[in-house]
Amino acid sequence: MATTEPRTGTAEDRAAARTAVLRDLLPPAVRRRTRIGLVAGGLGAYWPQFPGLLPRLRESARYVAERLGRMDAEVTDAGFVSDAEEAAAAAETLRRTDCDLIVLFLATYLTSSMVLPIAQRAHAPVLVVDLQPTERMDHASFDTGAWLAYCGQCPVPETGNVFRRAGIPFRSVSGWLRQESAWRRIEQWIRAAHVRAALRHARHGLMGHLYPGMLDVSTDPTLLAATFGSHVEVLEFDDLRHRVEQVTEAQTRERMALARRVFTLDDSVVDEDFAWGATVSVALDRLVEDFGLDTLAYYHRGLDGELHERLGAGMILGASLLTARGVPAAGEYELRTSVAQLATQCVGAGGSFTEIQALDFQDGVVEMGHDGPGHLAVSSRDPLLRGLGVYHGKRGWGVSVEFDVRHGPVTLLGLGQDPGGALSFVTSEGTVVPGPLLEIGNTTSRVDFGRDPGEWVDAWSATGVGHHWSLAVGHHAADFRAAASLLGIDHRQV
Repeated sequence: MATTEPRTGTAEDRAAARTAVLRDLLPPAVRRRTRIGLVAGGLGAYWPQFPGLLPRLRESARYVAERLGRMDAEVTDAGFVSDAEEAAAAAETLRRTDCDLIVLFLATYLTSSMVLPIAQRAHAPVLVVDLQPTERMDHASFDTGAWLAYCGQCPVPETGNVFRRAGIPFRSVSGWLRQESAWRRIEQWIRAAHVRAALRHARHGLMGHLYPGMLDVSTDPTLLAATFGSHVEVLEFDDLRHRVEQVTEAQTRERMALARRVFTLDDSVVDEDFAWGATVSVALDRLVEDFGLDTLAYYHRGLDGELHERLGAGMILGASLLTARGVPAAGEYELRTSVAQLATQCVGAGGSFTEIQALDFQDGVVEMGHDGPGHLAVSSRDPLLRGLGVYHGKRGWGVSVEFDVRHGPVTLLGLGQDPGGALSFVTSEGTVVPGPLLEIGNTTSRVDFGRDPGEWVDAWSATGVGHHWSLAVGHHAADFRAAASLLGIDHRQV
């Protein structure tokens, strides 16, 4: 019997406690940290004119560096620049650091000749930030030097103009130094940088072959490399078979014991199938480690119970455990969806392999879910292992994961594709609500999008998204809009 389900407290308390227990049982995968570059600046002509100005601006810059340092990122502070030459030197420092996002703090007025080298030479997207010291000036007591500390907004239009003329995307956050709403906007860009960092350096495993006839699922690996910088590692099911053959009985028993702590076992589970899923799970962990994978998409049809069919059918337990550790796995060879799952994982929202199951016009909801691997962190309760004698549309049999998604706000993220091949982020925000659920070994949810469910399906389908996507907890469309900006792709919201 699973032991991850807390028995007391609110639903939120129970979800937090369950997540903590799962983190202990399934330690998160470790990846390269997101790298944020910081450079502050102002016009050097002011320093001899107003001797107290530069120390005050440096104090504000230290506060910005300290706030950024609290975020889950590696921050490189390139210092305070006063002219174009110093800006070029800072740009070179940030270029060597290989930043995922550069925060350019306009402490007071500076010329666009100081900011353009940073945006051009550092080869990373730039966020312009201007935060004056307080909410407003003390007009009666301020002289010119005091006013200039509040003048960071002045060069923002100039910067936007020059960036546009240079073909550089412009983004900015304007506010005051300790304005929490401004910092929430900055934090959103940092979360977007997490997505960019993960996709730039991701190694996506692609194992098996395309599910026959699913034309929307077909993805060009070169397109991922060209769009995000990702690497696609093409794998054979024989790579998994070789590792399955090396798993010992003791390792299988140990994995079964772990699974019993994570899942509730339904009476339909056959011991032999459970043991096979545990064996495949151990081998999957080795496969991911050996190839340095950040995601895995897989499918193999197989034939008449032969070994490769059994391998494909035995994936669900291990793929769910990998997904819970932050290595998203998707069935049906769904490479674009495993990429979307990695993106949702990066903003702390989980992300489970999902498609439409049915529409409930009486309750006004879209029923969603999928057989195969699910993200355990989005479950409303202890996930269930259910034994299945047949997988719909697939060959083989074995154990499958079943749970209902935590009630509350959710975001869908899918990767759409246009006629010219360009990828896009496609999002929609809704709310998971209670109601009747299927008990067929699937992850399931009832999502209310605040509109007629048929109309929602029509609008969602018109975006170019495929028939699978990642379902994540919380409302994060703004995060993915920002991430799309950093990645240089379109964002569409339904």
